[in-house]
Amino acid sequence: MSQKKHKSRKNPIRYYGQKLLIFLCSVLLLSVIVFYVARLAPGDPLVSYYGERAEKMSPQERAWAEEKLGLHDAIHVQYIRWLGNALHGDFGISFKYKMDVLDVIRERLPNTLILGGIGFLLIFIGALGLGILCAWKEEGWLDRWICKIGTITSCIPEFWLSLMLILVFSIYLRWLPSSGAYSIGGQHDLIDRIIHLILPMAVVVINHLWYYAYLIRNKLLEEVRCEYVLLAKSKGLGKWEIFFKHCLRNVVPAYLSIMAISVPHILGGTYIVEVVFSYPGIGTLSYESARFQDYNLLMILCMLSGAIVILCNMLAQTINERIDPRIRENEAVESTEVTEIG
Repeated sequence: MSQKKHKSRKNPIRYYGQKLLIFLCSVLLLSVIVFYVARLAPGDPLVSYYGERAEKMSPQERAWAEEKLGLHDAIHVQYIRWLGNALHGDFGISFKYKMDVLDVIRERLPNTLILGGIGFLLIFIGALGLGILCAWKEEGWLDRWICKIGTITSCIPEFWLSLMLILVFSIYLRWLPSSGAYSIGGQHDLIDRIIHLILPMAVVVINHLWYYAYLIRNKLLEEVRCEYVLLAKSKGLGKWEIFFKHCLRNVVPAYLSIMAISVPHILGGTYIVEVVFSYPGIGTLSYESARFQDYNLLMILCMLSGAIVILCNMLAQTINERIDPRIRENEAVESTEVTEIG
């Protein structure tokens, strides 16, 4: 029994093969759901491609246009054709932009990576520092005030906070731009890009910072109350050494798991901020593709976002399995039982 358990635990090919299979099946299921929901939703995709001319088309012209765009067949036939093309790297053209969907995404993706990537780093560096500060000053006036302010800011919806910042800093004070990623002709101007990033970046960070800082604070306080801390104190170790060399060290692995899980959460908030600030990124592109029934563009955007969510959740699960030996033992037992039944 123990040999089989040890063997199942030491078989990385089988372990990662199962993870890959689950990932591929999840993405395939997601593609089916998105494909059917998008085509069954109300709206006219021809308007996205032909504009106002679609409303003036005769039945014969509409039939010709639908056949041209591949919309005349049954939904399951359309999906099989789309899947076959997608497996060969052809995801079709955007109805709205009249160009390959990958080219459309390639133009917008860097903007989202800048906003989301820098926001992600700021959130987790700030959350770690804020969580450590609050845990170190537990129940002090600083901890209480940070907890109160953080609770309030984390409950403010992204769209409302975005509108308030635009109203104050863009309309009343006229200090910062209210939309876009750069001014006209300022695509390569670093200062101009930074100025345009300030408001959307502030919303992304403010809405997520305290949530993760609070998690770090609580996990550190749980460690501080563990029995090994009392043992360390009895041996004469100081508070600083116990807190940073032992408690914080034990929290860091769990923090990495939290970071992996948080990517979809922060990504969703980034999409909302992009739409409100008319920031030319993947979030705004997703909204436009859904609004105008741009099927091919909507499919690849949903697949991209869904794949990121699934991958991050699986990464977090893998980290947890490596951190918590109880999870590994349970998986080993389950694997052994399946082998014995087989």
